[in-house]
Amino acid sequence: MDKIFLVLLLSTLITGILAVPFINLLYKLKFQRQREYIKTKGEPVALIDQLHESKVGTPAAGGLLVLFTAAVLGVVVYQFTSFKLNWTISILAITFVLYGLLGFYDDLRKFLERPSSGAWGIRARTKLIIQLVFGLLIGYLLYQYMGLESVRFPFGYELNLGVWYVPFSALVIATMSNAFNITDGLDGLAGGLLIIALSAFMYLAVTFATADVVVFISILIGSLISFLYFNIYPARFIMGDTGALALGAALAVIGLMSHNVFVLPIIGGIFIIEMLSSMMQMISMKIRNKKVFLIAPLHHHFEALGWTETKVTMRFWLFGVLFAFFGLWVALL
Repeated sequence: MDKIFLVLLLSTLITGILAVPFINLLYKLKFQRQREYIKTKGEPVALIDQLHESKVGTPAAGGLLVLFTAAVLGVVVYQFTSFKLNWTISILAITFVLYGLLGFYDDLRKFLERPSSGAWGIRARTKLIIQLVFGLLIGYLLYQYMGLESVRFPFGYELNLGVWYVPFSALVIATMSNAFNITDGLDGLAGGLLIIALSAFMYLAVTFATADVVVFISILIGSLISFLYFNIYPARFIMGDTGALALGAALAVIGLMSHNVFVLPIIGGIFIIEMLSSMMQMISMKIRNKKVFLIAPLHHHFEALGWTETKVTMRFWLFGVLFAFFGLWVALL
């Protein structure tokens, strides 16, 4: 375990050293946040842009730094230590690459293309289809090369899914990838919650003797600590879809690999609530033409009620800790 903490600290140090030059590079490339919606003549400014006017111009795609550090340090650790490259780390790396590229393409489109009105980027339906296809590939690798085919429940009960584990994994991965991406809307919110969730899964990975997963989690947590230093309010850079889609998917894969995917929606409870709030808003608007929340997802609703951004973030962190403890209790039953 002493090596695990050393890897975590090394990851924190490397990300911290690279952070300032990386932020300067994003400024130089003018890869910065723009307004969510373009105001057409006669239209009021969208509420989300009223709330986050100060964030316009903040460098975007900061999650790329976390992915880069985790990938490079992961290769070094598995190449030059007693840990050896295997399907566990390979599948996690493939998850990073696939979902990271999808997120980067989405960020790039937002950066290069602006419509006359409305939100921009990859269409939600197209993005979901691609996420599910990637999820099927990763699910197949988990099933074929790691022999995963069952879901563990409390009190030692296991449900063997057989080949159905593949589409089940795809659904879990796509869901958590989207849920984490939706949560990434306030400075420090998603990054802090992810550190909490990963810490819980690190404990479970140690308990259930999945050492390779523990190493990967330690690299991620270390990198996220330095990322969060620059991402808390007022953020020097934001995560963007590049990091959000990849990190959300990685969290799901970690849950699958640690044989505790059943508690993933509990430990990651805030992510699920945020996603459900957006779904409720969309369904209500389509069926009733009425809003459930002032603005979705949920963290923006509290902002619209007058809560400061830091108050929303820190209170969500506290609930994230409670969900993590509750999930650990359920997992160990």
